[in-house]
Amino acid sequence: MGLHVVLYQPEIPANTGNIARTCLATDTTLHLIHPLGFSLEDKMVRRAGLDYWDRVDVVEHQSIDELYRAYPNGQFYYIENFGTKYYTDYDYSDSNNELFFVFGKESKGIPKELLVGKEDRCLRIHMNDQVRSLNLSNTAAIIVYEVLRQQGFPGVK
Repeated sequence: MGLHVVLYQPEIPANTGNIARTCLATDTTLHLIHPLGFSLEDKMVRRAGLDYWDRVDVVEHQSIDELYRAYPNGQFYYIENFGTKYYTDYDYSDSNNELFFVFGKESKGIPKELLVGKEDRCLRIHMNDQVRSLNLSNTAAIIVYEVLRQQGFPGVK
């Protein structure tokens, strides 16, 4: 069915461009939740995405509720440094599922009120306590490639 990366109100154009490149390389759909902290015409987005931007499957949503309405059967996971489970704790091997990985804005993450009742789907990445978090584009790539690894890398060489 599909793998989806969701950026909730992203602020840094270069991160979005780098994530877009990962999405194109892995047949992953990129969802952008408004408001964005930049214009999609921003040269930093284009530079990070190089000449690939026009081939990336990008879907824009005015709110996260609009995304939920568009994909009522989606399985949503939220990547946060306060998650109680690790991204490696889940089995993503069924490629028939619509899997959505939601990443918050770089400065504040995902608003906690959006996560009420979804705590069991808040995931974290293994790391020591020397840093607060990893770069958003690196984190997205880690998650996408773990899902693809579990699924046997369908559609990619």
